[in-house]
Amino acid sequence: MTYRFIGVALLCLPVAAFSLNTASSSPEVVRANPDVGYVTTAARTPQLRSETLAPTTVITRDDIERLQARSVRELLRRSPGVSIANQGGDGKVTTLFLRGAESDQVLVLVDGVRYGSATAGLAAFQDLAVAQIERIEIVRGPRSALYGSEAVGGVIQIFTRDGNQAGEDVTPYFSLSAGRYDSYEGQIGLAGRNERAHYNVSVSANQTDGFNACSGRAPDPVTFSGGAGCFTDGEPDDDGYDRVAGSVNAGYRFDNGIKLNLHALRADAETDFDGFLNATETRQQIYGVSASYRPTQIWESKLAINRSYDESANFSSGAFFNTFDTQRDSVSWKNDVQVFGDDLITAGVDFRNDRVNSTEDFTETSRHNIGGYLQYLAKLGNHQLQAAVRDDDNEQFGNKFTGNASWGWLFTPDYKLTLAYGTAFKSPTFNDLYFPSTPGFPPASNPDLDPEESETYELGLLGSQSWGRWSLHAYETNVDDLIALDANFTPFNLNKVRIRGVEIALGTQIEQWQINASGSWLDARDRTDGANIGNDLPRRPDWTAQLDIDRPIRWLTLGASVYTASAAFDDQANTISLEPYTLLDLRGEVRINDAWRVQAKLSNLLDEEYETAAFFNQPGRSLFVTLRYQPG
Repeated sequence: MTYRFIGVALLCLPVAAFSLNTASSSPEVVRANPDVGYVTTAARTPQLRSETLAPTTVITRDDIERLQARSVRELLRRSPGVSIANQGGDGKVTTLFLRGAESDQVLVLVDGVRYGSATAGLAAFQDLAVAQIERIEIVRGPRSALYGSEAVGGVIQIFTRDGNQAGEDVTPYFSLSAGRYDSYEGQIGLAGRNERAHYNVSVSANQTDGFNACSGRAPDPVTFSGGAGCFTDGEPDDDGYDRVAGSVNAGYRFDNGIKLNLHALRADAETDFDGFLNATETRQQIYGVSASYRPTQIWESKLAINRSYDESANFSSGAFFNTFDTQRDSVSWKNDVQVFGDDLITAGVDFRNDRVNSTEDFTETSRHNIGGYLQYLAKLGNHQLQAAVRDDDNEQFGNKFTGNASWGWLFTPDYKLTLAYGTAFKSPTFNDLYFPSTPGFPPASNPDLDPEESETYELGLLGSQSWGRWSLHAYETNVDDLIALDANFTPFNLNKVRIRGVEIALGTQIEQWQINASGSWLDARDRTDGANIGNDLPRRPDWTAQLDIDRPIRWLTLGASVYTASAAFDDQANTISLEPYTLLDLRGEVRINDAWRVQAKLSNLLDEEYETAAFFNQPGRSLFVTLRYQPG
């Protein structure tokens, strides 16, 4: 099996590294604490952003504060290829479609740890506090050859604040915000660094009374062919959200060169919504420790041990209903060895064990997965190559092999052409495989399900001129064995989908004007024989576009954002429409001095009424004011 071969390769790497080191004086392969000029997710190792072959969007801490973003969904929708569905405002279920892939076909990592539920297969974006995020990397396209399951549409990695950008003295920071819907948010933190150590500790809290999440009942579930709906005759109450979150991220470099890093994140939340189940209490937790060591100048080895929790308790009109708690333990060992000058070999092994603890009686409550991967990054003149293979051995379905290859050609100093091909897969969730059935009713799960599989072809053209940078990518993804529900709502492998898309991104600065724009065109269609063949996949607009403009004027900065999305459907039968919409935001910032700032943001200036999921309301015109203290 491939992972055994990779295991042998891992054992051989130290020998190769020591022998190559005697004849090489190349610079370090992996740079600790890479700045925003580097990305780490696309290749599982730091690369210059200009040399990354995968289409990647990076959202920095400066971007977060400049945009005055209040939620992760607001940040993510700025990336080409991303569309978001939200079920009623802050704290409500938020699903993301990356390049048209299903919401559970996108791998989400927080500080390198898988984030989300092993039962539902979804990441709780709504419970991540923006105040504790340092940067986000969004990698579009298949990455199962490096990460395994879920990386069909791409990988989103969220990095918490770690103190590397702080001053050498102990640096406190805080912010206070208030706005419409009786919304309040506060954060306080402490950061610092020196030649050996870095740290960041922060706590945040937010509360909002919210608004009425749902506008009414969806069609009868017996005849409804897809989409969620809220299945209520109307609960015209405000549906609030409260969250308290904390994070710790610290690292230290010892005299012998070993680098140790510790990180922890926890978020406790209470959410009200509409329907039979109308309240939930959730807890997200991530804990991890990693150590890296460089035995030679060209070889770095890193070991990481992590644990994450996704816990929820659901209530109906104040009465307890059920719980779904999942725990994920993981261990990864990664090795980077520089060869032939600037080429890089990366080899590693990942182990993960998932467990379920629920008031529902799952037929199986644990399973493990071990995966081994091998990657080669090469440069030959104006050409770049990235190739990777991986084999995953899963306790439930056996082996799954994936691979990807990308080629880049800098055919002029200003233009690069890229070609890529990759395969990916997504494992069935615990709900798909083992969810208990109600006596007297058809099975609610299917333990014989196979993983969903995909292959993607991609062509890209990138430009870098004196006036700015731009990129254009076109791709096609075909997915087989997509898990669907039969007439009895029992999951089975049948569906096939074909997704085609084009993405464009541009960034420039004209005098004092900073301009960033992106747009996506998507054709995501059901290719399964039957009544829905040729239909659009639900909740994927055919096109989206985003424009951000900012301009500093002495002590004042003004900005505006426009986001627009075309019409879409909310169900597989394409009978329930989501209307097109456009959102206009205005923002301003007054810099009192180097540390103090006052910010104001007017969201949805036109008071657009719109839905990203049928029957679920979205916020109207809203003003938020923030006082921020952040020493330079």
